[in-house]
Amino acid sequence: MALPAFQPALSARVLVVDDSAFMRHAIERLLAKVPGIEVVGAAADGVEAVQKVLELRPDVITMDVEMPRMDGVTAVGEIMKTVPTPIVMVSTMTTAGAETTMRALEAGAVDFIAKPSHLSAQITNVAEELTAAIHRARNARVSRRRPQPQAAFVKTGSATSAISSAAIAVIGCSTGGPPALTEVVPHLPADMPAGVVVVQHMPAGFTGALARRLDQLSPLHVKEAAEGDVVAAGQVLIAPGDYHTVIGRDRRIRLNQAPQVHGVRPSVDVTLESVAEVYGSRATVAILTGMGRDGADGCVRVEGAGGRIIVQDEATSVVYGMPRVAREKTRHALQLPIGSIAGAVAEGARAAAGRGR
Repeated sequence: MALPAFQPALSARVLVVDDSAFMRHAIERLLAKVPGIEVVGAAADGVEAVQKVLELRPDVITMDVEMPRMDGVTAVGEIMKTVPTPIVMVSTMTTAGAETTMRALEAGAVDFIAKPSHLSAQITNVAEELTAAIHRARNARVSRRRPQPQAAFVKTGSATSAISSAAIAVIGCSTGGPPALTEVVPHLPADMPAGVVVVQHMPAGFTGALARRLDQLSPLHVKEAAEGDVVAAGQVLIAPGDYHTVIGRDRRIRLNQAPQVHGVRPSVDVTLESVAEVYGSRATVAILTGMGRDGADGCVRVEGAGGRIIVQDEATSVVYGMPRVAREKTRHALQLPIGSIAGAVAEGARAAAGRGR
């Protein structure tokens, strides 16, 4: 997950889990050079991983996805039920790998990195990204959980609308965002009177998987945003990885690859700057869990234009960074636990839509 550089405040004892001996050794050698990180053990599959976690009690786990005996997603679920530990998934950059990563994040993993296809030649290229992910995970809040299976939602309405909505809701998030989104987007009402745009810090190739997963769970239609898409009621658009998402005066999506903001692309602030100009008081913004401060300046602009700001509370945030800064910089942000945010977003959208076009 592409995120800003992070200065670690805590050392990290790491367990490396991968069925490839080459990969285990490569990650161990890579992390051995990083101050503040100690590899305390390795495991070749999910079964061994669960045993090693109970024995070694590491601070962070790096977890492969496809493994014999017990795969990474199942191992994440078992670990989060027995001895909750921050987990970073090491995922292949394929469609199947992205879909599996989404399931792992739902099961309790807090972050992921995408490993290159030709790993033997490019392992050193992921050193900085993996190190940053481990430090983010080290500072994440995890708790014992027993994820409940969620059935696919059967939609009855049309997939898209060519009519732009008078109001907009923007949801911004980073570390811990995918599972938080599954507690917000699926609970937005089918008659949501505003278009919804989600900006999740995530690399290209993974935002499409996130959109497909949320679409399965939601009464609203969810898709990865494309150039020219209309921001319409009844639809959720996910900002694509590696592109900033801007809303034009015609209330259509505009994508660009301008320089990163706060070290990320897409940036919540970039989207909110356009939202403040186009929608003003008809905008509702929710800032969920995440490292850093992306979204805070945009929230100030939206609030100044008369829009409504909602932030996730510390107790339910995996990382209370983005919500904290947004709350501190704005004057009237409403802070709520994750379970109350969907209702507040819908309420804000209804009030905004009532103000007309």
